[in-house]
Amino acid sequence: MFSFTVLPFLAFLLTAHCGAAQQPQACPALPSPLPAPTELPIIEALPDPWTFFNNKSLLSPADWECRKAELKTLVQEYMYGYYPDHSLETVTAVRSEDALSITVAVGERSGTFNATLSMPTNVNASAENPVPVVISAGGVNNTVFLGSGVALATFTVTDVAADSTTPGGPFWDLYSGEDIGVITAWAWGFNRVLDAIIQTVPEFDQSRVGVIGCSRDGKAALAAGIFDERITLTLPMSSGLEGIAPWRFQFQELGENEKITNITGYAPYWTNTNLLKFVNNSHQIPFDAHLNVALVAPRAIIWDEGTVDYWTNPEGEARVTFPASKAVYDWLGASDKIGVAIRNSSHCDIFGYTNIQAFMLEQFFGTPTDRNYSDISPYAPFTSAFPWIDEAPRTSSA
Repeated sequence: MFSFTVLPFLAFLLTAHCGAAQQPQACPALPSPLPAPTELPIIEALPDPWTFFNNKSLLSPADWECRKAELKTLVQEYMYGYYPDHSLETVTAVRSEDALSITVAVGERSGTFNATLSMPTNVNASAENPVPVVISAGGVNNTVFLGSGVALATFTVTDVAADSTTPGGPFWDLYSGEDIGVITAWAWGFNRVLDAIIQTVPEFDQSRVGVIGCSRDGKAALAAGIFDERITLTLPMSSGLEGIAPWRFQFQELGENEKITNITGYAPYWTNTNLLKFVNNSHQIPFDAHLNVALVAPRAIIWDEGTVDYWTNPEGEARVTFPASKAVYDWLGASDKIGVAIRNSSHCDIFGYTNIQAFMLEQFFGTPTDRNYSDISPYAPFTSAFPWIDEAPRTSSA
């Protein structure tokens, strides 16, 4: 069994030299305007997390906030579109027993969608005894959550923004004409459900919040975790490309993987228009899935994948994305906050929810588990994808 542990020395980086605090260097500025996609350099391997866009090296984990900020700009510029400014929005939630009505207003425009609350079956949730909640895009195996003391808040992403080239839904009522991908609109939906929970559901613990979705909804769950720091556990299931699967590496010996030419052909509206310009060379994208995952760090994330779900590139998610993103988590001292759950079945199998259950319970309740969620068997790390992995910057005093 292959269990991937990155760089034994990384564990002491944050406490090197008797715990001396490291000072961040000044954040380098991104060029303005940013280069057009065709003007970006070709990067054959996964882009290096330890190097800023201007090729200057990070010096210590203290620099991660600067790197994270520029990466968040890059993923918005070249993939997601720019996430709306939430400070300009007014969210009004109305609760009627287990139903939430969520209205978001921007100036004179407004839009409304709904969510449904489900309480745990094994504990009485109350304001005095609040429980964790997972915001779900669509149905899940309820027993895995409700039977474990975890509440659910469920909404339908297409009630927020149409899965169509023709914009529709409350998100577009507010942001018509903006070059924003529908995945970002759906992520915004997760985040506005959380606003409504904070306003009206004292039975839910605001410090223990997860987001989950499968397939295209899993892509949205990852984006929701990236753009909202209040989310403490991100669970993208069978998400594939534009989710956890890498742009640069496919493994197609047993079945075809989804590629940029496919996804931009049948759902170009899932992202902004800039991503379409990488069709002829995805090696010019200045990030890859491992850096999208790293944008969640040091908050918790786990993803589920099926070994025969070839279209989502399960080998790439396990052999490439996981080791590369775990290197960042290890470097930040958050090794226990990232996991992968591999199963021998296909797309969005209901067993996937059981597959991530122990990790979820460990994050929400501190429940110990014997399962090794760094185990990528039956695969092995594809080390040529991340030649920089042994070059993580030491602290300056190490």
